Amino acid sequence: MDKVCDLAIIGGGPAGLSAAIYAGRADLRTTVLEKMIVGGQVALTMDIANYPGFPEGVDGPTLSAKMKAQAERFGVEFLTAEATDISKNGKSFTITHKNGMIEAKAVIISTGSDPRKLGVPGEKELRGRGVSYCGTCDAPFFRERKVVVVGGGDSALKESLHIAKFASEITLVHRRDTFRGEKIYQRQVMSNERINIRWNTSVKSINGTDKLTSVTVENSDGEVEEIKADGIFIFVGTVPNTELICHLVPKNCGGHIDTDMDMMTAVEGLFAVGDVREHSYRQVATAVGEGATAAMAAGHYIENLE
Repeated sequence: MDKVCDLAIIGGGPAGLSAAIYAGRADLRTTVLEKMIVGGQVALTMDIANYPGFPEGVDGPTLSAKMKAQAERFGVEFLTAEATDISKNGKSFTITHKNGMIEAKAVIISTGSDPRKLGVPGEKELRGRGVSYCGTCDAPFFRERKVVVVGGGDSALKESLHIAKFASEITLVHRRDTFRGEKIYQRQVMSNERINIRWNTSVKSINGTDKLTSVTVENSDGEVEEIKADGIFIFVGTVPNTELICHLVPKNCGGHIDTDMDMMTAVEGLFAVGDVREHSYRQVATAVGEGATAAMAAGHYIENLE
C-alpha cells in the first residue's frame, strides 16, 4: 500500500476543499485526490458574486487557491491523480489511482459533474472548433465575433454576461419562455445590448466542417432558422460523476448520490458532497457547508471505528 490515511477526499472543488480544511484541523491524516486543477469548475469562474464575506465578489481561482493553502496549513496532502477504483475491505477503503493506491478509514466523494451535452449533430465533431462549455475559458477566442449561447439558468446567464465582454453579438437560445436563473442576472442579460434572446427555441444542429459556421434552431411554431455564428457556448445543466462508486452504490449509478443529513451514503464510511450529491443546491456556499458537515461526520465515524 503506497499511502495510509484517515480520510481520503476524491475531488478538489469547494466541497472537497472545505472538507479538507475541517478534517485537517481535526488532526485527521487527510489526502485529497484531484485529477485536474484544484477548485474544479469554480476555478474556471471569474466572478462569484454571492459568496459570503466578499461584498465586491471574488474570482474562482483566488478563492480556490486560498482554500487549498488553508487546508495545507493544517497538514492536508494534495495529490494530482485520478481515482480509477474504490473498494471497501472490512473497515477500510482502498482507492486506486494511476500512480498507486491509498488506504483510508473513510472517503468523501466530491467528484462534481460534467457539462450536459445537447446531443445534436455536429456537437461532438466541432468541440474545440467552435463548440464550448466554458465561457470563462474560451470567450477571449471570440473577440468581436458572433456566438450563440444555449440555456436559461444561472450558468447560462452569468456566462453570457462574461462572453458579452468579448463577442460582438450573442444570440441566447432558451427552450422556455422564461429564465430560471437569478433575477439579478436576468435583468443584466435583458438590458445588455449585445445579447439577443430567442425564447421557446431549441438547437437542432451545429454546422461546419473544419470549424463552426452556423447553428440551426427551431422555435415552438416549427420555424427553422440558420444563425450564422463563429461559436456556440452550451450551458444546459450537468451530469454527476458517479461512475467511480457504481459498484458500491448501484442505485445512484449515473445519477446524483443519495445521502443522509451527515452526507453519508448507503455505504458506511462513504460520504458524498457538492454537485455530485442529490438535493444539493449547486452553489459554492452550500457546497462548502456540505464539505464541513461530511468532514465532521467522518471524524466521528473514524472515532467510533477505533
